[in-house]
Amino acid sequence: MPQTDTAPSAGWLEGREHVLPVRIYYEDTDFTGVVYHANYLRYFERGRSDFLRLVGIGHAQLLERPDPAAFAVVKMEIDFRRPARIDDALLVRTTYDSARGPRLFISQRIVRGEDLVATAAVQAACIDLAGRPRKPPQELVSTLTPLFC
Repeated sequence: MPQTDTAPSAGWLEGREHVLPVRIYYEDTDFTGVVYHANYLRYFERGRSDFLRLVGIGHAQLLERPDPAAFAVVKMEIDFRRPARIDDALLVRTTYDSARGPRLFISQRIVRGEDLVATAAVQAACIDLAGRPRKPPQELVSTLTPLFC
């Protein structure tokens, strides 16, 4: 029997924006069939992580460097516009907007067709393994810079 790639998709790029499909399952919802608010954080996280994975910078790869790096969200503003419901097919759209010092500035939105479901303005800090701020690795900045606005 031929082997097929069963790894989940990391989405795709449309210009400078990363697009990640997300399906809403029963486990994502409250008793009314509406997505529980905390789950939007998970969808946004998947969008940011899969964006980096798609451009060749995975979190595990950052930790395996001689000078390990990771990211911590230090600020996130979410605007909930419309409820997402069970069985919805959503798209998480992510742009890395800029980097200043240890911080990355990220814009995200979740859409269902033409409907805007939620937006997020995110600041993530690059940190070392002790949790101290550090500049992001140059390869990461070089990879993301052409995608900044």
